Amino acid sequence: MQLSKKTAALLAFLPTVKAVQSAWQQCGGIGWTGETDCVDGYYCYEQNDYYFQCIPGSAAETTTTAAPTTTSTSSSVDSGSSTTSSSSSEETGSSGSSAWDDAYGKANTALSQLSVSEKVGIVSGIGWGNGPCVGNTSPVSSIGYPSLCLQDGPLGVRYASSITAFTPGVQAASTWDRDLIRQRGQYMAEEARGVGVHVLLGPVAGALGKTPQGGRNWEGFGVDPYLAGICMKETIEAMQTVGIQATAKHYLLNEQELNRETMSSNPDDRTLHELYLWPFIDAVHADVASVMCSYNKIDGAWACESEELMTTILKEELGFKGYVMSDWNAQHTGQNSANAGLDMTMPGSDFNNNNVLWGNQLVNMVNSGQVSEVRLDDMTRRILAAWYLTGQDSSFPSLNLNANVQASHADNVRAIAADGTVLLQNDGILPLSSPGKVAVIGSAAVENPNGINSCSDKGCNQGALGMGWGSGAVDYPYLVAPYDAINTRGQQDGTEVVLSASDSTSGVSVAQGADVAVVVITSDSGEGYIGVDNAINGDKDHLNPWYNGNELVQAVANVCDNVVVVVHSTGPIIMETIVGIENVRAIVWGGLASQENGNALVDILYGDVNPSGKLPYTIAKTAADFGAAPVSGDDNFSEGLYIDYRHLDKEGIEPRFEFGFGLSYSSYSYSDLTVDSSATAGAATGAIVPGGHEDLFEDVATVTATVSNTGSVAGKEVAQLYLSYPDSAPETPPKQLRGFEKIELEAGASGTVTFNLRMRDLSYWDSDQKNWIVPPGDFTVAVGASSRNLPLEGTITVS
Repeated sequence: MQLSKKTAALLAFLPTVKAVQSAWQQCGGIGWTGETDCVDGYYCYEQNDYYFQCIPGSAAETTTTAAPTTTSTSSSVDSGSSTTSSSSSEETGSSGSSAWDDAYGKANTALSQLSVSEKVGIVSGIGWGNGPCVGNTSPVSSIGYPSLCLQDGPLGVRYASSITAFTPGVQAASTWDRDLIRQRGQYMAEEARGVGVHVLLGPVAGALGKTPQGGRNWEGFGVDPYLAGICMKETIEAMQTVGIQATAKHYLLNEQELNRETMSSNPDDRTLHELYLWPFIDAVHADVASVMCSYNKIDGAWACESEELMTTILKEELGFKGYVMSDWNAQHTGQNSANAGLDMTMPGSDFNNNNVLWGNQLVNMVNSGQVSEVRLDDMTRRILAAWYLTGQDSSFPSLNLNANVQASHADNVRAIAADGTVLLQNDGILPLSSPGKVAVIGSAAVENPNGINSCSDKGCNQGALGMGWGSGAVDYPYLVAPYDAINTRGQQDGTEVVLSASDSTSGVSVAQGADVAVVVITSDSGEGYIGVDNAINGDKDHLNPWYNGNELVQAVANVCDNVVVVVHSTGPIIMETIVGIENVRAIVWGGLASQENGNALVDILYGDVNPSGKLPYTIAKTAADFGAAPVSGDDNFSEGLYIDYRHLDKEGIEPRFEFGFGLSYSSYSYSDLTVDSSATAGAATGAIVPGGHEDLFEDVATVTATVSNTGSVAGKEVAQLYLSYPDSAPETPPKQLRGFEKIELEAGASGTVTFNLRMRDLSYWDSDQKNWIVPPGDFTVAVGASSRNLPLEGTITVS
């Protein structure tokens, strides 16, 4: 890549600088007076006018304007080659324990120079709206510590003007593609760093999504803890490699928006560990810098005041080395929260700048002995260590939320939007091939007529749907709506494209005489502080398509024989009416495609991309089939381990489209299962490392299988491994996801997928022993294309 004239001029302006800058550090930009030379293997890349960064590679290697992907943990597979799951225990995270040791050494040196008031300034937010970011702390100039900038969110930088609206987490999970998920995390972090944000408030592992109506399910990575955990790991490692502090949230059990600030979540200990804590374990093992405690109570204690949750489980059992921050205004007392294990209060006040619980109040608590200075030191040390761990003590860019940091990151948005699209039904009408006339119907087929960012925090469901609403949303830099993209393609192909941008059945006449009618329907949800139509509390009031979507599809099918239904939704809806309509020829689950909504849809409809997405949740036949729904008071989690496909499997309920399901324009077969195991029964005994006992992350079994593309076009298939426990284990779901791999194959080609199973993957949580246990006996290993399509079976025998 050739440096711009502006870059060259600036670098020429600093000829006397000879020092070599570290990897991933700033190396130029308007006003920059520091080092400009990068270490070997890195070069100075222009992120924006204000910020140049040392990134891997050389200027001559690339002609793109985007920073290249830095790391890859899985790869596409050619015929006869093999691919290996990236969940191997040998990977210790973005930095590893030695990096934490170094960070703690620096933190201790800095800590020794601080007064009580300076320490309190580091652990206390300065109040809502009193700084440039959604969260801000006090600087300490004597140690070079800045006012820390904490900013939403899980799909990009909130309140910044020239950023990318990345796909929501649930869409990334729908790809089941580690490379794309990791690249997404890297690009988000590059943008956060480019505008000077220290802490990005994501990724999300809670809500996990036990209730399909849950308002914020779309922010996370789907309802399975194993899938969510891998996505957390990939995202966090990518973010922190770039030098941004990641935040794993919301910890824990905030599974609904209704009454989230008053209810108590009361699961049994085993359910807590095996489902809801599971992806946070992956986050901690990936060396996540911070964990955000949630609004709800757990067993009657506020999550941000629960010693059991923050200290006993997170810091002691899981060996978490970072800091716990409160969700915004989720702190309720000063002394109790400090002594229970809270390390940082955000934003430092309530939203009216009243009720300041730390700050000067914490100084008084320490001086009076209500909170020990040892506890204050621990808070401060953890926060400083995370800052050092991510290299933010060296040449971090100044805050500029107006900087243009988009580069070519939209490529990742489009790739995830398309690869996360799930083809649910197709009788051969797709892919389209230059049809003579296409009708596009539905209010969600066009941009919001009031403007794509006219609703604050996306708090409406008008026009094309690309994300849910709330603090986890960002403004679109642009939005390509379905009709716009289809119309552009139609102009290229000589296709007549007609539109009814209405959900009224009175507009369906445009579909008369069309070769195909594309009907776009939606279902939305979001955070509880905003009420929208059918989700007043953020959680959905029902699981039907919004705005009479069933009736709209039926009306179109009455006048057109070839109907393609496109669903953009924050989570599952009931599809029974639509799948029963005779002229519905295909159903495309577009999910949440963000700014590339229409482009990704066209990629799939016309076969430019062969569908490879798989559902990260079940689409059931009735809402009751899920076995869980929001409750009006406290939630005792009576469903236990049996949520989503685990519940349907246990009860023998047939889903409409099962967890892990997704069709392709090609076809695949599975063969040649092999199983090799060294697993032994017993409890975890290793030293505590980030994530828990070290031996839990050791590989104890390897499973391989051959996947063959038996179709006529190249494509990608997600091979999935499910594990069933032996009779010696306590009652356990019939099967649980314990491995997946996405493999790319040419037509007629075959490749090998490899799944590495850790001790943890074969364990259950024993609440009496407070430990993970591998039971003796025969585990059934099943491999295939979805949770209900598993043609290969093998056995792991443990003694």
